[in-house]
Amino acid sequence: MAQAAGSINTDEKDWEWSADAGERARLLQSPSVEAVPKNGESQGNGAGATSALGAVFIVVNAALGAGLLNFPAAFNMAGGVAAGIALQMCMLIFIIGGLVILAYCSQASNERTYQEVVWAVCGKVPGVLCEVAIAVYTFGTCIAFLIIIGDQEDKIIAALVTEPEEAGSSRWYTDRKFTISVTAFLLILPLSIPKEIGFQKYASSLSVIGTWYVTAVIIIKYIWPDKELVPVEIPTSPSTWMAVFNAMPTICFGFQCHVSSVPVFNSMKQPEVKTWGAVVTAAMVIALFVYTGTGVCGFLTFGASVDQDVLLSYPSNDIPVALARAFIILCVLTSYPILHFCGRAVLEGLWLRYTGVTVEEDVVRERRRRLLQTITWFLLTLLLALFIPDIGKVISVIGGLAACFIFVFPGLCLIQAKLSEIQETRAVSWWAQVSYGVFMVTLGAFIFGQTTANAIFVDLTA
Repeated sequence: MAQAAGSINTDEKDWEWSADAGERARLLQSPSVEAVPKNGESQGNGAGATSALGAVFIVVNAALGAGLLNFPAAFNMAGGVAAGIALQMCMLIFIIGGLVILAYCSQASNERTYQEVVWAVCGKVPGVLCEVAIAVYTFGTCIAFLIIIGDQEDKIIAALVTEPEEAGSSRWYTDRKFTISVTAFLLILPLSIPKEIGFQKYASSLSVIGTWYVTAVIIIKYIWPDKELVPVEIPTSPSTWMAVFNAMPTICFGFQCHVSSVPVFNSMKQPEVKTWGAVVTAAMVIALFVYTGTGVCGFLTFGASVDQDVLLSYPSNDIPVALARAFIILCVLTSYPILHFCGRAVLEGLWLRYTGVTVEEDVVRERRRRLLQTITWFLLTLLLALFIPDIGKVISVIGGLAACFIFVFPGLCLIQAKLSEIQETRAVSWWAQVSYGVFMVTLGAFIFGQTTANAIFVDLTA
C-alpha cells in the first residue's frame, strides 16, 4: 500500500473530549513489548528492539490461547473437517489483511495502539465504539476464562476423589462454584490489582508452552486412541448452510490478535508494512496449523459427541490429559489479569477523556478508582461465570465482537485512510483498496450480526 499523502484527523476538533488525557493513557500495551516513544527522537524513527522473528513469536503467542479448546466443537458445527478447514482458510486471508491494514494506518496516523489508530483515522464515534467494544470483549473473555477454570478443576477433582459417594450426596469442597471462587479470590484477584503487569510476561511464556502441550496431547490421543474409546459418528457435511456460520465466532475468537498487534508492529526494529506483512503471514500460518491440528484431531476423536471444551470429553483419570488441564488452568490464571488490565485501561482512558483530567493530576484518585474498578470487574465476571457453565455460550457472544476487531474497524480505517489522501486522480489500486475495505466492513458486520443474533435467540434463551 502506498503511504498516504495527507494527514489523518490531525485537526483538534477530531478530539472533542480531552486529547491530552486520552493520549497519555497508555492503553493495551503488550506486557512483552517495550514501549516506544511516539516522537521517535530517542530511538531513531521510532524503531524498537524487536526483530522480525521475535515479532512472529509475539503475534503467535497473542493469537494462541485457551480458545483452541473450542475448535473441535467448531469443526462439528461447521459440518466436518473439509468445511472447517475451508472456512478457516477463507477467513485467514482477511485476518492477515486486517493486520496489515492496521500497520499501514498506524504509520499514517503515527499512533501506537489499536484504539488510538481508530480514534485518529476514523474520528470520535468509531473511536468510542472501538473502546467500548474492547472493554466488553475483554470482560466476556474473562468470564470464559473463569468457566474454563471450573471445567478443568471439575475433571481434576473427579480424578482425585475416587471414593464412592451416596446417591445425591456431594462434598461441599468439590462443588464447582466453591472451587472457582477460591481459585479466583486467592490467585486471580491479587494479580489483577497492580497498576502494571510487566511481571506477567514470565508466567505468560510458560502458559504458551502449555498451550502447545495441549495441542500435542490431542493429536497424540487421536493417533493412538484409548482402547475403551467407542466408535463415534463423524459428520461429513453441515446440517444446514447456516450452520457453517456458527463456527465463525470460535475462529474469530481464536485468531483475534489484532488489538495487541499495533504495539508489536511499532516495537519492531524495522516497522515497515512490507516486513510486517511477512511477519503476520508466518505467524498466522503457525497458528493455523495449531488450531487445525487441535480441531481436526479432537473432532475426529469424539465426532458429534465432542464437548464445547474438548478436554471435558477425555476421561478424568488420563494422566497426560490431566497435565494438559493443569497447563490450561495456568494459562488462564496468567491471561485473566492481562485481559482485565486491557479492559480497565480502556475504561480509564474513556473516563479521563470524558472528564478532561490528565493522568498527572489524578494520581491519588486513580488508585481508589483502580481498586474499585478491579473489584467490581472481578465480582461481576465471577458471578456470571458461576451461572453460565457452558464456554460455548460465552464464545458465541464475544466471537462476534472479535469479528469487529478483525474486519470492521480495520476496514473502516482503510476506507478513511484512502479517502484522506490528497490525489488529483484515483488510480485503480486506490479503488481496489477502498472496495476491499468496504467488503471487510460488510463481512464483519454480517458475522457480528449473525453470531450475536444466534447467541441471543438460540444459546442464551435455550
